[in-house]
Amino acid sequence: MEAVRIALISTYELGRQPVHLASPAAALRGRGHEVAVLDLAVQPWDEGLAEWTEGAAFSVPMHTALRLAARAARRLREERPHLPIAAYGLYAPAAADDPVFDRVFGGEYEPGLAEWADTAGRDGEGAALYRGRTVFRIPDRAGLPGLGRYAALESGGVRRPAGAVETGHGCRHRCRHCPLPTVYDGRFRAVPRETVLADIGQLAEAGAEHVTFADADFFNGPQHSLRIVREMRRRWPHLTFDATIKVEHLLAHSGALGELRDNGCLFVVSAFETLNDRILEILDKGHTAAEAAEVIHLAREAGLEVHPTWLPFTPWTELGDVADVFSFVAAHDLAGITDPVQLSIRLLVPRRSLLAEHPEFLPHRGEYDPEAATYRWRSPDPMLDELAGRLAAIAEEGAGAPPVETFVRMRREVWERVGDEMRWEEAIPSGSVEGRPRLTEPWFC
Repeated sequence: MEAVRIALISTYELGRQPVHLASPAAALRGRGHEVAVLDLAVQPWDEGLAEWTEGAAFSVPMHTALRLAARAARRLREERPHLPIAAYGLYAPAAADDPVFDRVFGGEYEPGLAEWADTAGRDGEGAALYRGRTVFRIPDRAGLPGLGRYAALESGGVRRPAGAVETGHGCRHRCRHCPLPTVYDGRFRAVPRETVLADIGQLAEAGAEHVTFADADFFNGPQHSLRIVREMRRRWPHLTFDATIKVEHLLAHSGALGELRDNGCLFVVSAFETLNDRILEILDKGHTAAEAAEVIHLAREAGLEVHPTWLPFTPWTELGDVADVFSFVAAHDLAGITDPVQLSIRLLVPRRSLLAEHPEFLPHRGEYDPEAATYRWRSPDPMLDELAGRLAAIAEEGAGAPPVETFVRMRREVWERVGDEMRWEEAIPSGSVEGRPRLTEPWFC
């Protein structure tokens, strides 16, 4: 087998130094290939790299990353018409219909990506989905931009460098709007503890003072995760962290919240989505609106914050549902830690989504938009589609402004349509202040 020159390209990974460049780089370099990495989120297009490479693979762990990767891949295809181009990652199956990609590798993509590289991109065509167990190497972060180019932890007006690691892949749950069930089918793959700790060590050596556990759900393997944070605290007592945990897991393991705090956890991200129990049931979220409120109180009793993520706009949403989300954020003192973009998000339904053929969605399903990588849908109430667009515009206009200020502008927009007047003092509770721990990059899908 001859060494092949492979370019690994990322377009978006939530503002983080990309784990999904570092992980495949380790696998490919381990097989003797020459690997160059490019993160278009913080670096310009590299004409020299386009000429140098014998194969290019685009990381697509998010929906936004897939859309950006497709555009970048088309540009590369124009420059190098016969260059093998692949996509890999969680959203790779959604790229299977895009002719710009010769191959797509989903799930535990490293074995397929390595075989593709071994043959200089001549190993076949189409999509490959890997659900089996694989060997997890320590991510190779050589050549990646420094942590200073990425999202930081902001707390009390101070910014601290942050990095991201993964303790596991996949998810044991099958939320219908999530891409994970279509790729992993309820499977969870734990990354060995020492592999995770070695990667944390790399980040600490590079200057990280905060770590994001970028797992889909940190409590898919709660004991595995707790062992890691205990040892992280022992080795690097200065490190703090955040993690994403489902509402139902926060309830089931509420006794562990204090231990998370004691080991450096500052906040937990949790997908609340909506406060309409019927919509939560359609999405198969596994929790109710009342339980979402309960975990906020449980976490605060343990000295932690919960940062909810939201999906306010779905085909089943009514105006009152949107107003309820804004009222909930205000009532639970979440305005200062809620990324405004969260309050404008519309449901995405890729072709292979569990929702695509669901009887509740079919009456609303429009044409599939390959460029947007989602089925189009419209609300039965056109005002809601217009409101979603207006809120997205306000969130964009407010980029860089204190989240509370943008929240108030957005809530006023909702209240105008509800028909009630809203005084400033009603917009947020008097206790809301800036300065609580949060990452500087807004979460997006």
